[in-house]
Amino acid sequence: MRTHAQAVVIGGGVVGCSILYHLAKAGWTDVVLLERDELTSGSTWHAAANIHGLHDSTNISRLQHYTMNLYKELEKETGQSCGVFQPGSLYLAQSEDREHQLRLQEAKARRYGMNFHEVSRDEAERLHPLVDYDGIRCIMFEPDGGNVDPSGVTNAYALGARQRGAEIVRFCPVTGTEAQPDGTWIVRTEKGDIRTPWVVNAAGLWGREVAAMAGIELPLIPTEHQYFVTETIAEIASMDRRLPSVADRDGEYYLRQEGQGLLVGAYERDMRFWAEDGTPQGFGHELFADDLERIEDNMMRAIDRVPVVGTAGIKRVINGPMIWSPDSSALFGPVPELTGYFCCNGIIPGFSQNGGLGKLAAEWMVEGEPSLDLFGWDLARYGHWAGKAFTKARVEDQYAHRFKIHFPGEEREAGRPVRTRPAYRIQADMGAKFGLNYGWEHPAFFDENVEDSAGFARQPWWDVVGREARMLRDMAGIIDISNFAKYRVNGAGAEDWLNALLPNKMPKTVGRSCLTPLIGKRGGVAGDFTVTRTADDEFWILGGGAAERFHQRFFKAIPLPDGTIFESLTEATCGFNVAGPQSRALLSRLTNADLSNEAFPFFRSQRITVAGVDCLAIRVSFTGDLGWELHCAEVDQVALYTALLDAGKGVGAGPVGSRALMSLRLEKGYGSWGRDYSPEYWPQESGLDGLIKADKEFLNKDSWIKIKDNVPRETMVLLSIDAKTADASGGEPIFLPDGTPIGQVSSGAYGYSANQSLALAYIKAESAAPGDTLHVAILGQPHEARILPEAPFDPSGHRLRDVAPALAE
Repeated sequence: MRTHAQAVVIGGGVVGCSILYHLAKAGWTDVVLLERDELTSGSTWHAAANIHGLHDSTNISRLQHYTMNLYKELEKETGQSCGVFQPGSLYLAQSEDREHQLRLQEAKARRYGMNFHEVSRDEAERLHPLVDYDGIRCIMFEPDGGNVDPSGVTNAYALGARQRGAEIVRFCPVTGTEAQPDGTWIVRTEKGDIRTPWVVNAAGLWGREVAAMAGIELPLIPTEHQYFVTETIAEIASMDRRLPSVADRDGEYYLRQEGQGLLVGAYERDMRFWAEDGTPQGFGHELFADDLERIEDNMMRAIDRVPVVGTAGIKRVINGPMIWSPDSSALFGPVPELTGYFCCNGIIPGFSQNGGLGKLAAEWMVEGEPSLDLFGWDLARYGHWAGKAFTKARVEDQYAHRFKIHFPGEEREAGRPVRTRPAYRIQADMGAKFGLNYGWEHPAFFDENVEDSAGFARQPWWDVVGREARMLRDMAGIIDISNFAKYRVNGAGAEDWLNALLPNKMPKTVGRSCLTPLIGKRGGVAGDFTVTRTADDEFWILGGGAAERFHQRFFKAIPLPDGTIFESLTEATCGFNVAGPQSRALLSRLTNADLSNEAFPFFRSQRITVAGVDCLAIRVSFTGDLGWELHCAEVDQVALYTALLDAGKGVGAGPVGSRALMSLRLEKGYGSWGRDYSPEYWPQESGLDGLIKADKEFLNKDSWIKIKDNVPRETMVLLSIDAKTADASGGEPIFLPDGTPIGQVSSGAYGYSANQSLALAYIKAESAAPGDTLHVAILGQPHEARILPEAPFDPSGHRLRDVAPALAE
């Protein structure tokens, strides 16, 4: 066994072997995989191993399609069969919402050239004559769907990796992972130690235990999961072809051919956890006792849809463990607090995703960043707040509702609240309905009589959000922005450190602010921040709250000068944005500070006292309107909030939630990181290139230099959409009127004061111009849209700066 390696992969399941293969394929041939038992031990060997391409997330669809297309290439390359069966998959919609979901996925498939299309009932009956299609509203067919052999795929990856020089050591449990002062790791085993710059935790069911060796607590928990295989079914035995699989997610089961029978699996409501306190070290190829009564309801729905299931005998039952994250998505990426420790854990549809995960993991380690934006799978989306109770509650909800549609903006209640601010109870008593942002509860909208709900079409709260948005535009509104990420850098080297990190030049004068992107390893937009100079040697940085742990990787990349301190203030501080034409009048009731344009211009900051509370006030607002952000100590939040609400009554103002804020910022054409700004897009594509100063050094400047003069591949535009019952939310594909795909929506909402359905989108450069008509696939159906030449609200900025239009132009 080697004593040194470029990377050590822990775990010999399909994901670990895929990562090893892709690292070797990317040129890292001095890599080692350590497996505690035999390859495929744990969850891999007993998986149903279904493969499918479509996912609600566009990038996950691309990842899964890569995986599906890789298997046959892998067979040719290695000579090892992957046991690939691709008779196709039929997707059935019983409900209107499921039909919307499938039609949207079909539109995305056309956008990306994927094979997924609608078929008639006659065609579906020809493809799968054993299915009863009564009550089905819509049928989609994915010709490449099917299943693979778990052991065959795993061994093909292993063989392909070995052929490129990688080493696999079986029956070699890892006993320790120890970080070294030089940033490398020592991986300890009973067969010897290996020094490496990269440890990869792909330990599957043992992911928690392997992480704990490095002092990491991963939010993972295993459950039992059952499927059964029937005896031979005469109708199948007499056929000269293989039947397509059936995805009847409204029925909450999955079904495909296995041999000359059928395999039926279910995610039942009466679920069971397993090994909550740790996966047994000796577990390997064992199964649990059958417990088919728990999936009886799901079985009956499968029998109703495919009657031969009810008359066939059961040949065998598989009841084995799976390990889940709180949202059933992978925990993927380098651990921000450590150097050289990579995780790929909690994968559920492993045989649809292993290839893409392996490729992107290799890109991240070898090249410094994956080619696709996978923030929704980045382990940094969870922090210390995602403890055992939260994880267990979320996993129970995810398992029991595995096939429930994840609607845009849906807020599931399981495991909440986790993190609340002092004003939470006041807001709840006012009728607030809350969203979740990096564990924090934040008000989405306020109404005692309207419950939160989710769907593809406009929901009952749509009018409530409209009232809040119009109130702010007409008078003023008070928005809780405590979930924004807040940092402070102070010390003699603070300015130099920030200039070395960020591409814009830092403010030279106390009280001045600047906007700046953060550049990723490929030259894209890895973040956007507001930086305010609060003292000669102190700066505040404001950014997206959900990305706080994600951005730690970038902050760590630039060493702090001696005597300079960087700290997060997110937990210790709260904030409110008071915005709208009456915001100055509202605040003037509570402070003696001069808020006039002359004394407090746009994009300036001051320390002021508001209702007796010390605040950092910044004259800026994500609404695009006249406004101030007020940041105070958390202990003062209630005092400040109650004073603002009371003063607001005198000018017709009240609380405004985050959904109205999303509408308001779209009226101004403001992008949002994680939605509209992404590492996948270059600054010149996102309209942020003007904030980059080429005459200074900054993080990843070399990457930006390589792409800065490139012609944009896509450009961000603002669309007005002819939509009456539903609005774009993000991910909807965009086509020219002749059906040519040219882009997709990055975020959308209704603009209540503009009286338009709006969306920010990326379209192929020079494919269309302002005023041109496009088609946006909302609900999977084409909706006419027009590219706006400017933002519908205050395009000249006179409201924002509170100056006469003639002076603003």
